[in-house]
Amino acid sequence: MRLILLGPPGAGKGTQAQRLVRKHGIVQLSTGDMLRAAVAAQTPVGLQAKDLMAAGKLVPDEVVVAIIADRIGEPDARRGFILDGFPRTVAQAEALEKILAERGLELDAVVELKVNEDILVRRIESRVAEMTARGEKLRADDNPAVLKDRLAAYRAQTAPLSSHYAGKGMLKTVDGMAPIEEVAAAIDRILGRGKAAAPSSRRRPAGRKPARKRPAARKAAAARRAVGKKSAAKKAARKGAKKGRKKAVSAAKRAKTAKPARKSAAKSAVKRRKAGRKSARKASSRRRLTKRR
Repeated sequence: MRLILLGPPGAGKGTQAQRLVRKHGIVQLSTGDMLRAAVAAQTPVGLQAKDLMAAGKLVPDEVVVAIIADRIGEPDARRGFILDGFPRTVAQAEALEKILAERGLELDAVVELKVNEDILVRRIESRVAEMTARGEKLRADDNPAVLKDRLAAYRAQTAPLSSHYAGKGMLKTVDGMAPIEEVAAAIDRILGRGKAAAPSSRRRPAGRKPARKRPAARKAAAARRAVGKKSAAKKAARKGAKKGRKKAVSAAKRAKTAKPARKSAAKSAVKRRKAGRKSARKASSRRRLTKRR
């Protein structure tokens, strides 16, 4: 399962992602977590992103895309993954589609959590107040002013992703303001429908042509077909050779059986001729005796 969760900061994407990870045994790929790990490790990418993240600004596409491309290639992501916080722009979405196509993969669903931004700001104000009262350390971007900046950046750069995926017939929306359990149930229903549907059942917007396979995917498919044909030809050849051997053995057995039969028939014919001649001689002797009398 390969899934994207969309929604502004504070919409609850992380909470839902962790639940899906436990339920489906897949991994959560959070660009925020990966970037914070890079900052802590003081890698070049981390140092580049540190000031931008503290100010609530978005990290450049090329940096984030490089991190994601490496991460989805790791062994624990082969069973599936949830992208949380990526893609953030249409350009990143197109870069992701290219990365997946090159590896013969595709997304199973894009789920957007719809929320009220004013309520989100009030939530973070309450959370910051509670953490401060408990003496807990706050992150640099954990304050209402930074959240407002992040929400503005989301509206400007990330919100257009809804139209991008809606145009592909992939976008599903959920009320992110509902209780966590209800949001989780709604996501499960969406994923259940997507799993039961055939890949070809996705509706294509009017006027759009069917998506063409990428060169790498076409080559992989052609290679699989070639291997299949070669295997079928070998199987047919083995079957034909086996059938030929059986025919040869059967013919040899018939020949072996027929030879003694021919010999027996010849001996019987010789005996019959000898018996006939002997019988004729006896008959001739009897006639001669009869004449003399």
